[in-house]
Amino acid sequence: MTTRIIVTGTDTGVGKTVFAAALAGALDAVYWKPIQAGVQEETDRETVLRLSGLPGERVLPEAYRLKTPASPHLAAELDGVAIDPAALVLPNTDQPLVVEGAGGLFVPLTREVVYIDLIAQWRAPVLLCARTTLGTINHSLLSIEALRARGIALLGIVFTGDENVETERVIVHMGRVPRLGRLPHVAPLTGDVLRATFARHFDIGDFLKEPIG
Repeated sequence: MTTRIIVTGTDTGVGKTVFAAALAGALDAVYWKPIQAGVQEETDRETVLRLSGLPGERVLPEAYRLKTPASPHLAAELDGVAIDPAALVLPNTDQPLVVEGAGGLFVPLTREVVYIDLIAQWRAPVLLCARTTLGTINHSLLSIEALRARGIALLGIVFTGDENVETERVIVHMGRVPRLGRLPHVAPLTGDVLRATFARHFDIGDFLKEPIG
């Protein structure tokens, strides 16, 4: 079966787009972010296109590209768009597929559906991105528990930012989850530097293993 990985975060702004770009490039994958809420100077898709090294046809366009920088349910309402979660199915591809979520697991897509509901329907393993700063223990353990409560396979956890040995250790221990590595701050943030940093800090084989339950 073709490798499919859902990249989600414990919160917004945890660095999952940069990590997803690195992972998609390392896997020579197809990248897709179904919903983009907030079109600023550069969308997440454009960031991945710039950093991943993938050809443009393998960085797929969003199903919904919303102008308002808000939760997808509110951005859609303000933009006059109706999000149909049932229409958000994973694309068929011969290459590995990396799908990036929006914010955390309980970000509302509509007033009835949150992102984790959609992930459960996709039946693909999840990779959880977490900061190493204060508050991440709580956010990470809650996210892990929510995934398990819905029977969603968890491939592992990836940390972003400065090293925090004890925080990382306690999340891995209490969450009973594989630690796949930590992506430090990347400067300058270019494709070449990101790819080299990813190669130093991760083993791509870890992302191809069977996920835990």
